Amino acid sequence: MERFANILFKEKQAGIILALADKSQKWYITNLAKSANATYVHTSRFVARCEELGIIDAEIHGKLKTLRLTDKGQEIASSIMSINGKLSKLNGEEHKAQKQQPEPQQK
Repeated sequence: MERFANILFKEKQAGIILALADKSQKWYITNLAKSANATYVHTSRFVARCEELGIIDAEIHGKLKTLRLTDKGQEIASSIMSINGKLSKLNGEEHKAQKQQPEPQQK
C-alpha cells in the first residue's frame, strides 16, 4: 500500500480486506495474517469484528474456518482500491511536478 494511503487507512486492516478480495485462493486466518503482515491474534480479532458488521463471512469446515468478503465487504474493498489508485496517481503527478521545477541556482 502506498504511503499516502496509510494516512487514510490502517495498513493491516486494509491489507486484510484487500487480500480477501483475491478470490483465487482460500483464505484462513493464518494465511490472511501472513498476507497482511499482521499477527494471528490481530487478524482474528479484526475478522471477528468484520463478521459482526457483515463485511466478512466465515464457513467452518471441521477445525478450519474459511473466510470471504460479503457483498458489503466487496464494495469496501473496491472503494479502498479506488482511493489507493487515486492517491497513487496524485503522488505521481506531485512527483512529476517537482521534477519539472528548475533547480535553484547557487551564488
